Amino acid sequence: MQVAAPPGFLDAASGQPLNPAAREALAAAADAGWADPRRLYREARQSALLLDAAREAVATVLGARPADVAFTGGASVALRQAVEGALAGRPGPLVVSAVEHSAVLRAADAHEARGGEVRTVGVDRQGRVDLEAWAAALTGASLACLQAANHEVGTLQPTAAAAAARDAGVPLLVDATMTVGRTDPPEAWDLLVTQASTWGGPSGFGALAVRPGMRWRGTEGAEGGSPGIGDPGPVSIPLAVAAARGLEWAEGARSSDAPRARQLTDRIRADVAVSVTDVALLGDPVERLPYLTAFSCLYVDGETLVLGLDRSGYAISSGSSCVADTRRPSHVLAAMGVLTQGNVRVSLPWGVSDETVDGLLATLPGVVADARALIGAVELDRTSSKEGRREG
Repeated sequence: MQVAAPPGFLDAASGQPLNPAAREALAAAADAGWADPRRLYREARQSALLLDAAREAVATVLGARPADVAFTGGASVALRQAVEGALAGRPGPLVVSAVEHSAVLRAADAHEARGGEVRTVGVDRQGRVDLEAWAAALTGASLACLQAANHEVGTLQPTAAAAAARDAGVPLLVDATMTVGRTDPPEAWDLLVTQASTWGGPSGFGALAVRPGMRWRGTEGAEGGSPGIGDPGPVSIPLAVAAARGLEWAEGARSSDAPRARQLTDRIRADVAVSVTDVALLGDPVERLPYLTAFSCLYVDGETLVLGLDRSGYAISSGSSCVADTRRPSHVLAAMGVLTQGNVRVSLPWGVSDETVDGLLATLPGVVADARALIGAVELDRTSSKEGRREG
């Protein structure tokens, strides 16, 4: 498999470089798909054909009809539109897990601010939703939101949760941004959101699929099901083509990539547990994404570890991107009841080399030790300063 990511890059969950097919398609579509597909002249018709082909390719992977797939400006946009569109048709209680993407939780806050009811369901220490509480919360609900897999710790949500929503007759929005293109796509859903950067497609590009018969109102009033949901806004033809071709490439590559990624993340978890003192592995050890693993190191903050590893040539992340920007503790880890400081996430890009993983594992213990020593020195200096002031 051709390696697109630079050596040392281990943050694929946040996005990764274009895979070979996506890169080639983007360059070709930039020349062929520049015209407005809504017009009638020849170049516009060519753009429309490219867009239709891209939508059909994505729909095939998702198990949807092309008319029921809309392209968006990323997963966060699609998640918000999915929640708002579903509740516009059924303005009742909204059920969410406590570890949903921040875009879903913001949409839930907006629903509550408008006088709607939000039922938040807790998770266990692995990040798995409480099935009994989930089933109880579904009673009389208008929409339920549950990610296929958590973006911070990789835990897969149980299929029984989707079955419970179906049995209760409650439409289910599945956030599949971490799964589509890297693992089997979810089968049970009424609305589904994914993003191209997960499979090595262009960043800032997502997809929203709505099952036929689902009452959903788009941003421009388009209803779900036949005659299609339409696109919530203008669509970049080159990005759509690159996303679709990249997804087709990913579907062909993941059967060999996923087992190897699983072996490497299993190795990371086993090695870290031995080589780093005072460390807690996060997420389910088995029922998790094959390419992602996370852990927390006591007595140090995650940002310090990320910067220390970056200086050594390794790119990882700490928590989710929105948490890193706001410097707030991770709502996911807080809901799990685990350590919220010193957490890091390692997510493997396509074709990551053994040498990159070897180097990370060799470098990590020293970076952790240096970070702890630095924090210890700072605390010692603070203590000395306080004692000096008291003596003065």
